Formats: sequence, structure tokens, C-alpha cells
Amino acid sequence: MPSPVTISELLAAGDDSAAAVAAPAARPLTYAGLRDQVARTVLALNGFGVGRSDRVAIVLPNGPEMAVAFVAAAAAATTAPLNPAYRAHEFEFYLSDLRAKALLVERGSQSPAVAVAAKLGVKVVELNPTPEVGAGAFELDSTPAGSDASAASGPDRRDDIALILHTSGTTSRPKLVPLTQHNVCTSARNVRDTLGLEPADRGLVIMPLFHIHGLIASLLAPLAAGSQVFCTPGYNALRFFAWMSEARPTWYTAVPTMHQGILARADHNREVIDANPLRFIRSSSSSMPPQVIRELEAAFGAPLIEAYGMTEASHQMASNPLPPGTRIPGTVGIAAGPEVAIMDEQGLLLPPGQLGEIVIRGENVMHGYENNASANAEAFTNGWFRTGDQGQMSATGYVTITGRLKEIINRGGEKISPREVDEVLMDHPAILQVVTFAVPHARLGEDVATAVVLREGSSLSEKELREFAARRLADFKVPRTVMFLPEIPKGPTGKLQRIGLAAKLGLA
Repeated sequence: MPSPVTISELLAAGDDSAAAVAAPAARPLTYAGLRDQVARTVLALNGFGVGRSDRVAIVLPNGPEMAVAFVAAAAAATTAPLNPAYRAHEFEFYLSDLRAKALLVERGSQSPAVAVAAKLGVKVVELNPTPEVGAGAFELDSTPAGSDASAASGPDRRDDIALILHTSGTTSRPKLVPLTQHNVCTSARNVRDTLGLEPADRGLVIMPLFHIHGLIASLLAPLAAGSQVFCTPGYNALRFFAWMSEARPTWYTAVPTMHQGILARADHNREVIDANPLRFIRSSSSSMPPQVIRELEAAFGAPLIEAYGMTEASHQMASNPLPPGTRIPGTVGIAAGPEVAIMDEQGLLLPPGQLGEIVIRGENVMHGYENNASANAEAFTNGWFRTGDQGQMSATGYVTITGRLKEIINRGGEKISPREVDEVLMDHPAILQVVTFAVPHARLGEDVATAVVLREGSSLSEKELREFAARRLADFKVPRTVMFLPEIPKGPTGKLQRIGLAAKLGLA
């Protein structure tokens, strides 16, 4: 049987009567029900004038409806899942930059995205859950009902854009990453094969479904195996073990901060762990301290598989193998889908043990950023995509990441552009100069800090600065550390430099 190259084809893996999507206290949705939902969603969106060439922003809370809505909408159009925590200011940027034709929200949604959509003339499509059909099933209504013809109706095709996400960069404007049906299906198969997922597996979904990690590893990979996903309302360490008891999962994937929160409660839930043995645990999106890997494996009696991914690769690039393969803590494993190599600044590939930039190429890698020729010129060299991560590869192919070349702040897996925070804070009349940068954090890996120079005669407290930022930015982007300085340290050329600033200010 040929490998699936569209999401519609990928969903063919499950038996009609097998459970595809489950949720707490809910009737499972079978694969037959899921395929029917996808077909009905394609017809409904086409009827609203939304087709394969159109962009549908999705603003839904985590749960079965978000999971099914993403899968179904991606079979009809280009999906753009957005963080429900964004403020109106951020929704306006993202909906405009995406050129969204429709916004998909739950019926009665109080999200500021609804008002922003009305302001921008974006069609609002409301999702009405039908739990009697199964977890995540729904009907759609358009407000107002649309009748304009879509550019391309019908189900997905191999080279259609299935998913488009923004990735923060060191420039002020986030880049748009368009991923084709073929890209995301290839990556889903890569994760499925790396983890040996089979129909009998059950995955516990706690990752947010507006991130590439959650969408591919938590959702599409198990569906590509014809197995079940149990969709929770999102990460909650206090509820994790109750969900584990109900779902009886064989695995879950998460970011290190989530794992650490779960680990802190493992001793009090020994009976649940013993009654529901996991086949493996997976971690990705930021590095996992080897000490935590050991503790987690001991607590659950299961191997932890650390993987390496990024949006531009439709998630997975490398992974430690399952037993009996060798797991090496401190590495992100071996190539697990695309080719992986190490490149020097001149574009030459380096031998094992040499330090350079990690580069990749393969069928899961995006073709290029949208409408950004300069970024593409920097990102691609001789057909290889430059990840912006520094690392080295051993003689046996294990990749170690030694640092990021980019200035992105990685706050527990949430990627934050410091320049974006700068530009928001510079709107405050009391601020003369500001530089946002990463500081080490014991649990999150990194957190957001900012150095501020005030205008002469102006005053501003740390509390007032945070409140100002919180009105314009999602909570995870608001600086936790604020330093008011008479002058911000500069580099040799007089430029304000983020890299090394934490150490210069005694914060690292």
C-alpha cells in the first residue's frame, strides 16, 4: 500500500470500528466517524466559500474538538492554529499576516479573535459539538453564512498547504512556515515509525494543539498508525494521573517542563503508574536534563525517548531510538526522517566530532518561508536547511546540540522573539531603550528578561511595565525579570547585544 501523502489518506489506517479520538468522560469517536466528520467538514467549508487554497485560522481550547477540527479542516483548506491566549493586538497581526479567509471558533466563543475577525472582514465559522456522535465530533455554522465560491473545492492533494505556522525570529516580523500535505504526512510517518506505533497503542494528548509538536507527534503520528488519541483539555499536572487512569495510555509526549511537573507528583500516584504501565515516554521541543531523564525512567519504569524537532521540519528531525537501540542522554539521538549533517559557515559539511551548524534536508522539510526571499537565502545552503542550532555529530550519528545560534528565547518550549517584546515595550512613553533577552531558569530552561533605560525625568515600576506588556502580549511573553539601568552594555561596535547580556548583568 503506498504511503499516505494527504491527511485524508493518512486517516485510512484505522479500522472502521476502532476508537480514533477519546476524551475524559466522553464516548470515543471511531475511525469511521472521524472519516465521516472529515468528509462533512470539507463539504461544509466548501459551502461557506472556503477551499483548498484558503486559510482557516483555528482558535479553540485544547481537547477533542480542537484535534478533530484541525484534522478535518486541514483536509479541506490550509489550517493556521493560533494560541487562544493571544490578545486582540496579536490576533490582528496573525489574522492579517495569514490573509485568513475564515476563523474557526467554538459557538459562543468570547475570544478577542472574533471581534478582530469582524474588524478585518474575516468569515467566522462556529463549531457546535455533537458529543453523542463521539468525542470531538461537531457541526459547523458560518456567521454570516457565506456563498462565495472557493478557489479550489474538494479534498486535499499532495502539494496543497495543509498547515501554516509562524515561527519567531530575531527580526521584528515572525516568518511564515507553509507545510504541505506531503510534508506533514511524511513527518507523521517518521514519528510513527520511530516510536513503533501500532493500532493497539493509546496516546495521552497533553501538548497544546497550536504547536507543531502537538499537531504532529501527539495527533497525526498515532492516527497514521490507526491507534487512539485521548485528548485532554491541556497540560495539568494535578489531573494527569486521573487522565492516565481513565485513558490507560501506552505513551505520551511532552516538553521537559511538563515532564518535571508530572514527575513531582509521581510518588503520590504509584498505584496509577503500576496499574497502567507505559511502553515509553517521549520528550521534545527543548533539552531534557539527563538527571530528569533518569528520574522519570525510574518513576515510570519506561524508557524516555528524547527527540529534536522544529516547525520548518514539520517537527521531527532526530530522535533517540527505542530499546533495544541505544539512548544517549544529553543527545537528541540519530537522524529520524530527514538527513542530518553539520555545516561550517562556508557551507561545507563537517566530519564527526566537529562543531558547526545543524542542517537538514528531506521530504518533511518546508520548501521555503512564505514571501521572504532574504530569509530563504540565509536559511538554505546547497539544498540544506540551516536550523540555526549549533552542534556536533558523533561517529555513530548521535547529534548533540551545544547552543542556539539564534537569539530566540525558549521558555519551556514556547519560542519568543525578543525583538517583538522590545517593540511592544518601546511604545511606553517612559522607556528610552530596551533589550529583551534570555536568562537561565531551573525549570523552564530559559525565561524572559528585559533591560530598560528610562527617559530622563520619567519613572516606571516593574509592576507597571509588566501590566503594560500583559495588555499587548500573551502571558508567556511578558518579562519575568526587569532591570532598570542607566546604560545597557554595548558590543565593540556600539550595538546593543542580547547574546551574553544575562552574564554581563550577573543573571547567569
